[in-house]
Amino acid sequence: MQTHLADSFRNTPDGEVAERILRNCVHCGFCLATCPTYQVLGNELDSPRGRIYLMKQVFEGATPTAKTQLHLDRCLTCRNCETTCPSGVEYGKLLDIGRHVVEEKVGRSVAETAVRAGLRTGLGTPLIFNGALKLGQSVRGLMPGFVKAKIPPAEHAGAWPAPRHARRMLVLEGCVQPGLKPNINAATARVLDRVGISLVAADEAGCCGALAHHLNDSEAGLAAARRNIDAWLPHLDAGAEAIVMTASGCGVMVKDYGWLLRNDAAYAEKAARVSAATKDVSEILVAERDALKGLAAKPATQRIAYHPPCTLQHGQKLTGGVEALLTDAGFELTPVAEKHLCCGSAGTYSILQPEIADQLKTRKLGNLEAGAPELIATANIGCLTHLQSGTATPVRHWVELLDAVLAGS
Repeated sequence: MQTHLADSFRNTPDGEVAERILRNCVHCGFCLATCPTYQVLGNELDSPRGRIYLMKQVFEGATPTAKTQLHLDRCLTCRNCETTCPSGVEYGKLLDIGRHVVEEKVGRSVAETAVRAGLRTGLGTPLIFNGALKLGQSVRGLMPGFVKAKIPPAEHAGAWPAPRHARRMLVLEGCVQPGLKPNINAATARVLDRVGISLVAADEAGCCGALAHHLNDSEAGLAAARRNIDAWLPHLDAGAEAIVMTASGCGVMVKDYGWLLRNDAAYAEKAARVSAATKDVSEILVAERDALKGLAAKPATQRIAYHPPCTLQHGQKLTGGVEALLTDAGFELTPVAEKHLCCGSAGTYSILQPEIADQLKTRKLGNLEAGAPELIATANIGCLTHLQSGTATPVRHWVELLDAVLAGS
């Protein structure tokens, strides 16, 4: 794609990246067939190719409008297009830059700004989120059905094994996951303990920064990244083997720390080290697959449908690992059509774009439930809660299923 950057972008770090990515696009349109928003809306401006054209115009000096911003906002950042693209266009990186530029030039209404600030603070601060969640759960039984469906019942975590192995790994506890599904990290700790790895958390670490980053508050996102890097490096220096991610949405963000902080002289090298040490829990357990095979009992629930989150299959390019682990454990995986398509959760997307998110959720659940599974499994807290809001079929994190099998329950 021929590109002629405006003077304001020429010879700037973001401009150079944008130009390189734009020049890789060959207009082929393969991305349209796998873009969830194009499937729902049928508007090319709500496809990767259309959004690339919009961003190209902005980088070449055109003035963006609220309509430009709307089409960029409607993108789920699922990165399915990157998996499809034969030219290797790094659409996610281009979108990050384009959204930030458009945000600066177009701005937001007072109402939009307030909502986005509330989401950043409310979801990204465990003390606030957990307090609000517990309050809602305490009166959940008194609420009307449509409100009740949005407040999950309280759950309890099982035991977290005390550190006792020479091999140690770190875990990112996360923002909303410990409140919504506290058993996910505890189950991970129990599974890893069985293969000789102790899982510990760094108290100083907090939100991965993805919430702020995808709401176009890049400075808050980078501040979270720096805080986590400072919290984790001493543990890595002391021998921790890896930083384990149990939410694939957090995982793709932390694996991008090296890229996001590449121009920060004080943190570039440290960020690259943290990103290299970051592993999805499935990567860790696939490496321990032989040890796990001898531990599993027959699962009580056998037919499950697995939903691979976009942040796992497209963002981290990890496919097949979870399915192999579940099959080894004795589960029957039902066939699921359109596995590549997003469920509509996408962080705060289901809150900010509820109509599109609900259509994608309905489509995804139809595919997941077509094989009459007893249970749906996934690998990301956002997908889990979004899908569960639309079905009576239990939705759980796959590592909880593996933990139950290993415990013989």
